[in-house]
Amino acid sequence: MNIPLLDLKAQYASIKSEVDAAITEVLESQHFILGPKVEQCEKAIAAYSGCSHAVGVSSGSDALLACLMAENISHGDEVITSPYTFFATAGAIARVGAIPVFVDIDPVTYNLDPAQISSRVTDRTRAIIPVYLYGQMTDMDAVMKLADERGLVVIEDAAQAIGAEYKGRRAGSIGHYGCFSFFPSKNLGGAGDGGMIVTNDAKRAEKVRCLRGHGAKPKYYHKLVGGNFRLDAIQAAIVSAKLPHLEDWTAARQRNAHRYDELFAEAGLPIGLPAVISDRHIFNQYVIRSSKRDELQAYLKKSGVGTEVYYPVPLHLQECFAYLGYSVGAFPESERAAKETLALPVHPELTAEQAGFVVDCIREFVEDQPAAVVEEVTAIACVGTTVRE
Repeated sequence: MNIPLLDLKAQYASIKSEVDAAITEVLESQHFILGPKVEQCEKAIAAYSGCSHAVGVSSGSDALLACLMAENISHGDEVITSPYTFFATAGAIARVGAIPVFVDIDPVTYNLDPAQISSRVTDRTRAIIPVYLYGQMTDMDAVMKLADERGLVVIEDAAQAIGAEYKGRRAGSIGHYGCFSFFPSKNLGGAGDGGMIVTNDAKRAEKVRCLRGHGAKPKYYHKLVGGNFRLDAIQAAIVSAKLPHLEDWTAARQRNAHRYDELFAEAGLPIGLPAVISDRHIFNQYVIRSSKRDELQAYLKKSGVGTEVYYPVPLHLQECFAYLGYSVGAFPESERAAKETLALPVHPELTAEQAGFVVDCIREFVEDQPAAVVEEVTAIACVGTTVRE
């Protein structure tokens, strides 16, 4: 079999007429930057996320950047976040001149460990950016309690988690801001870069709306120094066309994740599986753990199974952040996850036969390992794995 990590061609084929019609409408209007299609998308995403306001921007990365700019976070300020995430999270902090301050992850959810945040707060701390990795939210009660006590801004990095829930509340609706990405590989993706900021604060929404257009209000009259963070109308139209299908796609991802759980349990494989802790995990990724991750990935590639490592180098060990002074061992759970995690295909179009083939390939790989290696992997599988609800 040839099983891609993500099958966007199959997704497009299933909704081709709707997407093509949305694109054609934009082309015929010749209104490509902001405008009615962006406003329509903003209203739909705000409603879907349980928020009062949404502001379309050029990417998930720029969403984070614009939120930091809106709070006037700059040189000398500190922002707490996770070292185990996509680069944009800490990159946005550095771009405004602030200092990324890392907190290690919970090995069960891969999200930052709220219990460790308070020890990292100083007089210079201005904000916390919790990252909802792989489609599951972190313990936001603990995050918001600390933020309220210390007067900190909370920016939810929900790039992988639109539609996820924590105690009945949608990703993006709990903090002061929520940031989404419409990168094509996301569970709600466009045909290029795009993003969205959601908030329940009208003043904050208005400020990021101003910032996305070089700080101009009205046009050519600049109240602020902003940036070119505008969402293209074509991307907004595509996202709007896809949004009505998102609930079905999420349900399919959840079914595929449950199927993997059952197949791995039946096979008795010593593989660490994802844990569902929050109300609603939307499984942007289905991530397993193995001490032989690199060898397993190579074996699956040879067998025709697409996989990905999210992420091979934690941010505190990236060359560009050497000036922060972190070294190996600073955040052991993040470092261990970077060495052991592997994302398997879990997209909505994945068939039961394909999922069975993936697990069969992993079984074959494990059976080829010496007994000592299997025992080692079994020990790792027992860490960070909980029984599904």
